[in-house]
Amino acid sequence: MKEEYYRQLYRQAVKELQEALPDVAWPPSPPEEGIPAAVGQGLDLPGLIDHTALKPDTTVPAVQRLCEEAVTFGFHSVCVSPCWVKLASRLLQGSGVKVCTVIGFPHGTTTTLAKVTEAVEAVACGAAELDMVLNVGALKGRSLRRVWEEIARVREAAGEERVLKVILETALLEDVEKVLAALIAVKAGADFVKTSTGFGGSGATAEDVSLLRRTVGSRAGVKASGGIRDLATALAMVRAGANRIGTSSGVQIARELAARKGEKSLDETAAAEKRELCGDLQ
Repeated sequence: MKEEYYRQLYRQAVKELQEALPDVAWPPSPPEEGIPAAVGQGLDLPGLIDHTALKPDTTVPAVQRLCEEAVTFGFHSVCVSPCWVKLASRLLQGSGVKVCTVIGFPHGTTTTLAKVTEAVEAVACGAAELDMVLNVGALKGRSLRRVWEEIARVREAAGEERVLKVILETALLEDVEKVLAALIAVKAGADFVKTSTGFGGSGATAEDVSLLRRTVGSRAGVKASGGIRDLATALAMVRAGANRIGTSSGVQIARELAARKGEKSLDETAAAEKRELCGDLQ
């Protein structure tokens, strides 16, 4: 994306935000710091992965396997549906692997009260990170205060100790709407902006990740999610500015990375030692 086109988008987004939310101080120009060095280098790729199982047919054995794999390969978190948060929290207790869940998933069209209630329950069940879906229709209809207030209320419900990511569903948005959504999310208290649910058409693209990173700078993280199934795609997202990767293909990516480095796969002894951190998952 050419710089002048991006700056035009940014100016248009800020103008709309100043008109819709004049009581909020919007940054008049995009950040200049670029991609943080630790992000662009793709350090510790497995440690950037939210190992994900969000399909409606996910079962108890699938959650157990997900948690075991996360510990074995050193993923940042497991991302599971709200009904599995308590189980995952118990399985991963003491392991260092965090539990992430989704709010208003997958369409973002539940009410604000429903999202707030989901957030409160998820935290009570042990979730450390919440990925909430933005109300895309409200954004596209330019009900920008409604979008802002909803994110702010979920942020308050989650508490400052929890990580809040806002899923923008970039495949459904025009470029200026991506900038609008990212600015609103960060100002309302989000720790990350996230590209996609994986259920809303196409998923993450390096171009969208770059656009989001250009917009938020170092003020927030960028999570790429949706359609990331191999190492090459994951690395492309990291080079574009993602510092979190949401994928159900974490094991394949980790194995590809180990093969590229010339490393052997974790042997059974090492895997067993790691599994002991979260207890017997069988």
